Amino acid sequence: MQQNRKIIEEAWENRQMLDKPEVQKAITDSVDMLDQGKIRVAEKQGDEWQVNEWVKKAVILYFPLQKMETMEVGFFEFHDKIKLKKNFKAQEVRVVPHAIARYGSHLSKGVVMMPSYVNIGAYVGSGTMIDTWATVGSCAQIGEKVHLSGGVGIGGVLEPLQAKPVIIEDGAFIGSRAVVVEGAMVEKEAVLGANVVITHSTKVIDVTGREPVEYKGRIPQRAVVIPGSYTKKFPAGEYQVSCALIIGQRNPSTDLKTSLNQALRDYDVVV
Repeated sequence: MQQNRKIIEEAWENRQMLDKPEVQKAITDSVDMLDQGKIRVAEKQGDEWQVNEWVKKAVILYFPLQKMETMEVGFFEFHDKIKLKKNFKAQEVRVVPHAIARYGSHLSKGVVMMPSYVNIGAYVGSGTMIDTWATVGSCAQIGEKVHLSGGVGIGGVLEPLQAKPVIIEDGAFIGSRAVVVEGAMVEKEAVLGANVVITHSTKVIDVTGREPVEYKGRIPQRAVVIPGSYTKKFPAGEYQVSCALIIGQRNPSTDLKTSLNQALRDYDVVV
């Protein structure tokens, strides 16, 4: 792996090296390891997530090596550079018809894909549910036993290389039509209500205490979050700008869904 990394780093600086068979092999071998979950775009080291930039480079360099091909699946036809994942039975992954996972993404044992989409470079942990029409963008990191509800949009990122991908940690529950993009993070066992939008610059305001506590682009561990807004002054006047509100914490004695419903009842909030 270290040899592959060295070759990929050199090829990144000199694209003429892409014609060399040993360079092509280093890139394709790395994407294959990414597909198998042997390497990842980002990994947690201690309390911090670290981006493996060379793995991102391998994914980006993989595209010019591939040729557009027509792929036929029954009555369906695709025309693309990246092939689709296969052998789901051996991987113990459930894939409902019309679910698509690209080669170079990793689905761990016990993942369930309803009709949904997972892009190259993404990692999905064991026992995670990707519900109908949810999308997991390139290089996104999804933890174990996460629930991505219907229509959830998890953004992808390849460049800039140092940019952290979207990270959803273990046990998080992401409600219907919620959107998490631009390298935002949802920490362990947090709950996002329906239609919450989290970007790198989104204000996340904890309103559970006497004074508001503000975060940006990060949902703290076990927080229960709903959509909100705040007033901002512009040259043309004052207008409401979207934010996210932390209204409580998950109850440790209940499961994720029950915790969300209970938290909403406690604060008389309907979403």
